[in-house]
Amino acid sequence: MACPGNAMICLTTKSSRKEQAMSEKIVSLNEDAVKEEIATLVKKTVQDTLNALLDEEAGILVRAEKYERSMAREAYRSGHYRRNLTTPSGEVSLDIPKLKGLTFQTAIIDRYRRRESSVEEAMIEMYLAGVSTRRIEDVSELLWGTKVSPATVSKLNKQVYGEIEQWRTRALSEYYPYVYIDGIYIKRRWGSRVENVSILIAIGVNEEGYREVIGCSEGFAEDKQSWKSFLLELADRGVKHIDLVTGDKRQGMLGALAEVYPEARYQRCTVHFYRNVFSKTPRKDRAYVAKMLKAIHASEDRTAAEAKAHAVIENLKTMHLTEAGKVVENGFAETLTYFDFPDTHWRRIRTNNALERLNREIRRRTRVVGAFPDGPSALMLVAARCRYVAESSWGQRRYLDVSLIERRIEGRKAK
Repeated sequence: MACPGNAMICLTTKSSRKEQAMSEKIVSLNEDAVKEEIATLVKKTVQDTLNALLDEEAGILVRAEKYERSMAREAYRSGHYRRNLTTPSGEVSLDIPKLKGLTFQTAIIDRYRRRESSVEEAMIEMYLAGVSTRRIEDVSELLWGTKVSPATVSKLNKQVYGEIEQWRTRALSEYYPYVYIDGIYIKRRWGSRVENVSILIAIGVNEEGYREVIGCSEGFAEDKQSWKSFLLELADRGVKHIDLVTGDKRQGMLGALAEVYPEARYQRCTVHFYRNVFSKTPRKDRAYVAKMLKAIHASEDRTAAEAKAHAVIENLKTMHLTEAGKVVENGFAETLTYFDFPDTHWRRIRTNNALERLNREIRRRTRVVGAFPDGPSALMLVAARCRYVAESSWGQRRYLDVSLIERRIEGRKAK
């Protein structure tokens, strides 16, 4: 048919009609419905397969097919009983064969088990990865069609507590050049009260230069007795020699360290030292004071650092920051111990930053729990987080090149 008027208009009209006809043939899909249909199909396939395997197992035990007359028959079928099993594909219904003359025990699933081990492992991993118990209930219902109770989650966690305790109390190497120690407070219930309890943690850099979590114990309070018990526990597990211990100036820690590891040098964490100075400094002056303090630890050697520290003390007195000056004067020497070690290690051994990632993980997880009902549950969860971090890339990367202190290592071995 001829197209009157403008030919371009005619072509456009034909094109739009063609597109309209093509669009009418396009089938739109409901993505959610398709996913649900696939999930149902997979679930039914799993259910049918398991039931077929159960029947096959029953036939092997009976040594005869259904209704078959055989002299080799050892039992008779007596119907089925229904049991639900939670699988990664959802909750399925199993028809467990009942036998007369034999007890039916299947190799496919354990007797009385209500969940596949892979489902249980997934719930344990979720809990140890920081997911709250309530959230695990919701996730379990979403993934497997059945809600898991808090009691069930707690029961599953107790199954792995033995493994975590074994890791926490494992034997250690005799020598760690550098050790970082710190305490972290978490909330614990004591009857009707909720109080803070301290968990003491130690990280060691081993002879190959890799970080290990070597200590994790309940300390109650960070007093001398708690620190001494903690350090004695490290000694009992094999740690005989430590060159340098980095940590905050906790109450009683230095006395305990001198008793248990008298040869170990002490490095006061410079970051914590700065915070102690800032506590005696007005907010408006903190930025300037921070620059002065950082200049001390940016010095090329210990002599220059000491000279800079004395200059800072005089400067603080001039600024009428007498209390801040006293903190610097009484504590700066403890922050300069790192100068006696290889200079390539200075940046990483003068602070407790090696523990920061670990402490963040612990706080993130314990914040979800709130107040722990008892000490063992708190300690196990903290230890689980420590192991989780230690087995990640955190513990797989070389932290320091200790080849520069190999002579110390060889000397230790010679003794």
